[in-house]
Amino acid sequence: MEYEVRFYYDTNEISKIIDLLKEIPELHSNGRIYEKTIQYNHTDPRYDFYTKEIDGRFRLRVSKNDLTNKCKLSWKQRTKNTTKDIVNEEIEKEVRINANDVDNFIYIIENVMHFTVVESYERYRTIFENNDIEIAVDEYPFGICLEIENKSIDKDPKEIVKYWTNRLGLDIGTSYRLSWDDKYEELCHEQDIDCYKEVTFDKKMPIINNKFN
Repeated sequence: MEYEVRFYYDTNEISKIIDLLKEIPELHSNGRIYEKTIQYNHTDPRYDFYTKEIDGRFRLRVSKNDLTNKCKLSWKQRTKNTTKDIVNEEIEKEVRINANDVDNFIYIIENVMHFTVVESYERYRTIFENNDIEIAVDEYPFGICLEIENKSIDKDPKEIVKYWTNRLGLDIGTSYRLSWDDKYEELCHEQDIDCYKEVTFDKKMPIINNKFN
């Protein structure tokens, strides 16, 4: 089970957020990494991942920088309790894949299993973490997402998320309850901008005007 909250900010707020996290001695970071994520859907309508009954995301993600190149397959599903509390509660399962096998794996998903591509996106991610918490700063083409996720195995996960949210001076009641794609679509509709299936840095994107602290 995953417990987390997310906040979205203007792209120009990135330095302010990173600088604050660097000043917290309990946290360490392995640097900035590029990620490309492809989200798929089942071809059988009985198992449509995006229905309200299932409400899940089946994703293949490649992460790389000068020091690492890795890939994972993940399933993330909202529970009935996801937005009932101030901390999001979701099911998440992950499988690591050898980075050298990514192209073959994509071939099997798309040409053998015939899963359909719903959307894809790219971002840069910087993670600050310790044994209790993972704080990710995600640079999307349309703005910054600050994600605070529990990593403790023996402490109350919701209390961990609440503590670190307060530690950063944030109001947990203003966190965004849904996924990046929900936020992106909302922004496109609000600003009357084309909503792309592939969200990349070279396309015209909506803008988030929210400031950090």
